[in-house]
Amino acid sequence: MSFWANAVEATKNVVTEDEFEAAANRLVTEQVLYAADRGSKVAYGLIREFERDFKRALEPLGYVVRVNSQLRYACAIPKHAKTSPVSVDQTLLALVLRKIFDEETRSGHHDENGEVACDLVTLEVKYKQLTGGRELATGGKLAALMQWMRRWGLARIADEEGDLPGHDADQPYVVILRPGIAEVLGEAALARIALFVSPDDKVEVVDSADGMVAPTEEGGAA
Repeated sequence: MSFWANAVEATKNVVTEDEFEAAANRLVTEQVLYAADRGSKVAYGLIREFERDFKRALEPLGYVVRVNSQLRYACAIPKHAKTSPVSVDQTLLALVLRKIFDEETRSGHHDENGEVACDLVTLEVKYKQLTGGRELATGGKLAALMQWMRRWGLARIADEEGDLPGHDADQPYVVILRPGIAEVLGEAALARIALFVSPDDKVEVVDSADGMVAPTEEGGAA
């Protein structure tokens, strides 16, 4: 009997074993799956309904599966610490976004999905404050960094037709901080902001609840 046989039977064979495996693979490679994202609703629904099965499947691989039914996201967090090179720019932006998320959430400034909107002016000010005067990347460099935030399930750029009006003419978008950021970056991660001195340095970020997983090339929110 295959691992997913009972789950497949529970769906009356509507969902195949391959589809369960594909959902598990997406959860690992993308780290956080949000039901609201295009192409993720079905995978999230499977993980939510068969949470126990996904936990059993991924636990031997060293992942903790967590499902937040209220905010409708699922994540797979590595249990075992391992390091992978992440640039200082990537790490600092992620940590600053986590700090902003915490502050805004405590103040109740989040929507029904647990997401927090942050305009670029605020992000720039907070970034400089929290990093000892460093300048936030702009233009294409910031856009590239935001692609990493998106792939790690931490943040996204607001939809062009959203109800958040434009800001700086050169960067006319709003950053949306996603609730999974609190799962991916634990409380201990916030203290790491003080560790960075040179913007040219590389750092080793722990792939755990206090770090970021570098997804495979095909990973990323749909």
